[in-house]
Parts: sequence; C-alpha cells; structure tokens
Amino acid sequence: MPFLENHHLARQMSQDHIAEASAKAGKRVVLGMSGGVDSSVAAHLLMEQGYAVEGLFMKNWEEDDGSEYCTAITDLEDARAVCEKLGLKLHTANFSAEYWDNVFEHFLGEYKRWRTPNPDILCNREIKFQQFVDYATSLGADYIATGHYVRRSGGLDTQQPFKILKGVDDKKDQTYFLQAVPAKQLEKCLFPLGDLEKTKVREIASDLGLANDKKKDSTGICFIGERRFADFLATYIKDVPGPIKDKQGRTLGEHRGLHYYTLGQRQGINIGGVAGRKERPWYVCAKQPQANTLIISQEQSDLLGDWLHADDANWLVEPSFPLKCHARIRYRQEDQACQISQAANGRLLVKFEQAQRAIAPGQYVALYDNDQMIGGAVIEHADKR
Repeated sequence: MPFLENHHLARQMSQDHIAEASAKAGKRVVLGMSGGVDSSVAAHLLMEQGYAVEGLFMKNWEEDDGSEYCTAITDLEDARAVCEKLGLKLHTANFSAEYWDNVFEHFLGEYKRWRTPNPDILCNREIKFQQFVDYATSLGADYIATGHYVRRSGGLDTQQPFKILKGVDDKKDQTYFLQAVPAKQLEKCLFPLGDLEKTKVREIASDLGLANDKKKDSTGICFIGERRFADFLATYIKDVPGPIKDKQGRTLGEHRGLHYYTLGQRQGINIGGVAGRKERPWYVCAKQPQANTLIISQEQSDLLGDWLHADDANWLVEPSFPLKCHARIRYRQEDQACQISQAANGRLLVKFEQAQRAIAPGQYVALYDNDQMIGGAVIEHADKR
C-alpha cells in the first residue's frame, strides 16, 4: 500500500510539474538587463523555467554621457554580450526624460528642503515598475522580471494571495527598495534570484561562461558615479554657508550648506579638537533651517529617537490599526519591533520598542510581518517620546 501511495504521489507531482511547465511555455517575459551579473543569471534561470525571455536595457540619464562618471555605455555592452551568449533579443529604451521629471527633480527638491532622499526607491516606483512595465506590455510581455533579491508567492496564474517576501540571502535582500511600488505593478513581476545566495549567482554565471561573473555590484546612482557627492550637488544647489553649533549654542565652525549633511553623519564636519571637550567624534544631530545652523554633538543619545511620523504610505496588505509589526528605516538594518497607528489625515505614527539611531526625514520606513513586506512610507519627522 505505501508503494502505491508513493507511486500515486510521484505521478501527481510529475503531472503538477508538467502542468506548471506547460503554463510557462510560450509566456513572454521581458527582463530588465543592467549588464550586471544578477540580471544575467536571472535571464538564464527564466529560460530554464520555460519562459520566452527578452531583455530590456534602460537608459535613465543623459548628462555626462561618455564621461568617466557614468557607466551606461559599458553596461550596455555587457548586456549585449550576455544576450548574445544566451541567445536573447535585447531591446533598449531611453527613460531619461521620465527619470529627470519624476525622480531627479524630486531628488533635488528634497535636498533643497534639507532632507535626505532615497532616489533608488523612487526610481523603482516611477521607472523600473512603471515606465518599464508599460514599455514591456507594449512589446507584448505577459510578465516582467528583474534581478532583485526578492521572493514572491501567489498571484499570477495561481489562486493564492500575492505576497512579497524577503530574499533568502539576508545580506542582499532588496525588499526595502521596492516598498513604494504599488502591488498592482509588483504582481506582474518575476524575481528569479529570490531563493539564491549571491555566491551561488556568481557561481552560475561562471559555469555559464559569462564575462561579467566577477563584475562589481553597482553601489551608487549612475549620474553621481565616482565623483564626490558634494561636488555633484554643488552643480545644482547653491551653497549657503552658516554656523556649526553645539547643543549649548556655542559656535564651533562653519558648514558649507545644510543640504550637504544628514542626521548621524560623522565624516565631513571638519571639527577638530575643541578646548574643554573630550577627544570624541562629532555627529550631526539636528538642522535649524530658519537660522541656517547645523547642530552637532558628541553624545550618541542625541541621535536617538523612538517614534516617527510617516506619510505617502504604500500598502501591499490592507492594514488594520493599531498594527504591531517590524520596520526598517534603512537598507540592511535588522528588523525593529514597532506599533503603528494612523491619524485622520492618513499620516502614520510609528512607535519603536527600542530607540533608533539617526531617523532621517526624506528617507523611507519599510514595514514587515516576519518575512513578508506589507508596506512602506516616507519619513516626515522623528523625535523622542
């Protein structure tokens, strides 16, 4: 009897596998190709799963073309080489105008408000999961795909509820960067790398003979590249110097412009030893825009806050308040226990069980229920209880 049961189970599993493969066969997937190892291996994995895969290289920046700061030309060459190796068609699209209007103008606007924006999150919402989705659909795609280290479950052709889950590799999990993307956009996307460690991805690339198997990960925004960030901002925002003071109001130096500094910053303050003070580092603990003053402190406690207000929330799961969950206020941070309530105007109040360091307005807070990302919002204000 056990043999018959096992035989029946094996036959059912085989039938399920055939049905799944049949459902994928002929389904057209347009994959965002960056020229990096992640999207390259994602293409291979999708092909193995039976999808009809095509690549799309997105150009998002026109300034500095051909300069040492932007790698777009090299990245396109790498993407073409991978597609030729794998036998894929590669499309190219220029979303530079959309990027300037919907991402870069916001980026500059936030700095002019003395806040700390995260253009990568906005780029995902406005470009990679908006313009890209629309363009791929015009090409006849059934789904889109990216090389993000994110898992999904349900949705698509299943009867299961759609969920976005953390990637298996906790050092590479990129759910934080997708928190602002509406669920209806994410539902159309496949994430082939979510169940893999980064080391395994490079190993697959090496086994395939891909020339970019050891290519370094992109760590910054293309239009900034390897140049000094302060020099880049100076091209677009006028410097307005002002005093640097401690919490007692004593002037210790002069700042270049409040937009160059973020809460918790230690480097670049240029304050040396101060008479009567201990030899400890100084940190940015506050900005006073009306007085054009930067406030610094040597006390770590001055950087702590245990609550924040957040706005412009994007929910992937319908919330019920008060909501107990976990949050991250920066990429690669460990999950922090919190409770969330909502004001009548929709603004969120997030109270943490443990005080958080350097909660920066303009940044994002991502919200989780264990491995599932349930939403996110833009940080507006933070303080101690």
